[in-house]
Amino acid sequence: MSEETITYEVDDGVAWVTINRPAARNALNAAAREGLFAATHRFNGDDSAKVMVLTGAGDRAFCAGGDLKEMSETALTVPPPDFAPQFGRNIDVVKPTIAAVNGVAFAGGFLLAQQCDLVVAAEHATFAVSEVKVGRGSPWAAPLSWLLPPRLALQILLTGDPISAERAREVGMVNEVVPAGELRARTQELAVRIASNAPLSVLAAKRTAYLSAEYPLARAYELAEDIWKPVYHSADAQEGPAAFREKRTPVWKGL
Repeated sequence: MSEETITYEVDDGVAWVTINRPAARNALNAAAREGLFAATHRFNGDDSAKVMVLTGAGDRAFCAGGDLKEMSETALTVPPPDFAPQFGRNIDVVKPTIAAVNGVAFAGGFLLAQQCDLVVAAEHATFAVSEVKVGRGSPWAAPLSWLLPPRLALQILLTGDPISAERAREVGMVNEVVPAGELRARTQELAVRIASNAPLSVLAAKRTAYLSAEYPLARAYELAEDIWKPVYHSADAQEGPAAFREKRTPVWKGL
């Protein structure tokens, strides 16, 4: 992983993965894409990290999308399946992820925010699927009508026009909108709250939340029962009530 292009640091159980190309509005060139894959694999294998936060360097851009100069130079047509990390498609991430959006999140930047489980945005952040404005494609936007009202998803896809952070919050794409100077602290606070919970329950909760997007409701219920059964039988399932009874902080073992 290129430490110059992508940085990885763990703060109190939270892995901060930063696209470090502020002069290029954190556009996804080859080095950035490879670095994001490497950082995601590192997070998956890092037992000290319970939550991953994805962000961009500087205060102008989270990620402006693919590097159009590079695309022009390489005459890119259809991006290969491993062109950029797509959680759940070409790389599995079972632990929770949060996008800390510190500016524009356009095209591939929209993708990066969309695929995270939660999104915290600075007040000046904007979101756009801008591919129609440059003749490119956005097949990765297929889940958008599950995340947003279908007519709004269509407007975003057909116009390529940006929406504000506050509008994104109103329609449920963003969890919280905060002042730019508070973005890191507020995102870290949210991530630490998640990281402090029972780890098996957190992992099962994430899997459960996505079931209804993939299966009919009756089948989703059946699969959810299977997901949660090991949690109920875990030592942590006994530790939580015991800690409550004894008025102490639970000591989670993830077992």
